[in-house]
Amino acid sequence: MAAGEPDVLPVARFDVEDPDRPGEFQVRYWSAITAPLLDADGNVVLLIHHTKDVTAFVDHLRGRHPSDTAHPPAGHEAVEAELYVRAQQVREVNERLRAVQATERRAAAELRETVRRQEREVADTRREAAASRQEVADASYDLRNPLTGLRTRLEAALADPEADSRQVLHAALDDAQRLGDIVSDLLELARLDAGSPVRTEPIDLAVLVREILAGQSCRHAVAARLDRPAVVRGSRSRLVRLVANLPANADRHAREAIEVSMATDGGDAVLDVTDDGTGIPPDEREAVFRRFYRRPDARRADPDGTGLGLSIARQTALAHHGTLHVADRPAGTRMVLRVPLDTEAG
Repeated sequence: MAAGEPDVLPVARFDVEDPDRPGEFQVRYWSAITAPLLDADGNVVLLIHHTKDVTAFVDHLRGRHPSDTAHPPAGHEAVEAELYVRAQQVREVNERLRAVQATERRAAAELRETVRRQEREVADTRREAAASRQEVADASYDLRNPLTGLRTRLEAALADPEADSRQVLHAALDDAQRLGDIVSDLLELARLDAGSPVRTEPIDLAVLVREILAGQSCRHAVAARLDRPAVVRGSRSRLVRLVANLPANADRHAREAIEVSMATDGGDAVLDVTDDGTGIPPDEREAVFRRFYRRPDARRADPDGTGLGLSIARQTALAHHGTLHVADRPAGTRMVLRVPLDTEAG
């Protein structure tokens, strides 16, 4: 029944009391089959049972008169025994057949699951390869721009002896600085991807955020609620870069105000940074963490940005066994960082 296959009882003997002669019994032979009715998911929802009286058939095999059932001749006992043996053999064959069929079904299901898993892995590999190709293309583009600008300015200066060398050098220095920023960000991502070991220590995120906000020059008003301690274990240099990125990013996109708050929730330190800017559409909330991905408003707000800041921030959160995501908000953008609290902190 559990396998969804019918259960067959080929023949069985029953001594049935004669209703007209109480205390006397007649020999009857019945054959029974129980078949399960399955739903669309393969679950048994109903059992259909059918029983048939095969006494006449058994009597025919024995050559016995159907009415002589109360006291069968002794010579027929061997036939009855043989009939039971054959019936048992049929049951055993059916059971072995059902076991083989069940094994085949399991093997087929495992094969289908293996094929589906391999198809998913192939699709994931293709997506990763496409993403890698796009990252290489984006990196090449972003590296080529400052290099091209640097070369153009130097060639123009060489071609014009009267050119203001200081102005050319300042412009070249800007291009070199942007190039250095991109290379530095790429190296940091490579270290995060490789899981390079770093020194960790207990750090109160509330204190760290307060120090960073005190040292940042924001264009918009910042409302901070950082009264609750939230001690985590991590790399100070990496957490400084991660935490500094969030209010700086909010400041670039805010219209008037930024809110920064720290809380603890379910064993995590939770840093919440919001702004009242245009916000990020739901279908782009994951894309902003992609390497070199920059929305049009981000390019306008920070033309010299590398497009790697949020990628590094998320990878840093993951390296600290935490998460960073864009949360729902009626207006503006809300970034939520969660990092496990240091359970060993006093």
